[in-house]
Amino acid sequence: MTKAAELRQKDVAAVEAEVKSLQKAHFGLRMQKATQQLGNTSTLKATRRDIARAKTILAEKQAAK
Repeated sequence: MTKAAELRQKDVAAVEAEVKSLQKAHFGLRMQKATQQLGNTSTLKATRRDIARAKTILAEKQAAK
C-alpha cells in the first residue's frame, strides 16, 4: 500500500504528527457514530488501521535510532 511507503519517507516528528491527526479524526468519527450522524461506518475501521500502520512505522523508526 502506498500509505506505508509515504510514511516511511517521513521523519519521526512527521510520523508522530500523522498519528495525532489520525487519532483526532478517529475521535471525530466515533462522536459522529455515537450521535447517529455517521453514514459510512467502514471509515472507522480504515482509520483505526491507518493509526496502527503509522504507529508500527513510528516504532520501527524509533528502534532504528
